[in-house]
Amino acid sequence: MNKITIHSPATVANIVCGFDILGFALNKPNDTITLSISDKVGVEIINEDDFNLPTQAEDNVCGAALLALLEETPEINGFKLISKKNIKPGSGIGSSAASAAGVVFAANKLLNNKYTNADLVRFAMNGEKVASGVKHADNIAPAIYGGVTLIRSIHPLDIIKINAPELHVTVIHPQIEVRTSDARQILKQNILLKNAIKQWGNIAALVAGFINHDYDLIGRSLEDVIIEPVRSILIPGFDEVKKKCKEVGALGGGISGSGPSIFMLSQNANTARVVENVMKGIYNKIGVDFQTHVTTINQEGCKVI
Repeated sequence: MNKITIHSPATVANIVCGFDILGFALNKPNDTITLSISDKVGVEIINEDDFNLPTQAEDNVCGAALLALLEETPEINGFKLISKKNIKPGSGIGSSAASAAGVVFAANKLLNNKYTNADLVRFAMNGEKVASGVKHADNIAPAIYGGVTLIRSIHPLDIIKINAPELHVTVIHPQIEVRTSDARQILKQNILLKNAIKQWGNIAALVAGFINHDYDLIGRSLEDVIIEPVRSILIPGFDEVKKKCKEVGALGGGISGSGPSIFMLSQNANTARVVENVMKGIYNKIGVDFQTHVTTINQEGCKVI
């Protein structure tokens, strides 16, 4: 096989309290990636969308990930990539991770699954460094592994897939820009010990809630006392969205990645739709354009189509 087309999913990183360590994949939206092995050295990139992303491999999320893979794959010269993004860059639902994870997943299929999932995460993190300046895996891991993932360690990579229950996800993407690099720069470098202890408790309880399929515990644990209070000031309407969505039955939620998207988790589809209407009403009142997605957690991750 010399050519393959795959879907690569959007993802939600952090899951409120799990900054840089927790994430889950979404069943929609997805990017479409077609990759083929090339006789030419390096990575040729063709973008079939209107986002004007770089086509120079070193400056492109996909290109950086593939170049890292090629360094360890001497048996081939390069790849030709055709990318159609449906996940808007800067949306906060893992646009760069979908690109980076998708291309290395596709490459691995062309290479008869030469590499492990952990290897693919390692390659794809080079793309995240292009996007944000930091090699983080909380979007990459769920895009490749599917479901909910925990990154215990980056050096060395230690990724655990968590057996979470069925959850419905409502996402609203206000049409404003929050750059991941900017959202990182405003974070405090020192935190109070009492806040760290509270955060550790929430992370541990959230993971326990997922494993035990305890919806009440999941809801109680979706609290962030460190990152969200700082980043939420960049997102108009955030506090009202969170408060009113919980009032109509959402388990909880918060900022997706570095924003501006906001996600809320619900136990059933009807509640997720009610949550969507609440979100729409708030942003219609504010006067900010938006896009919404009502979906579920994607247990598969990237897939061949």
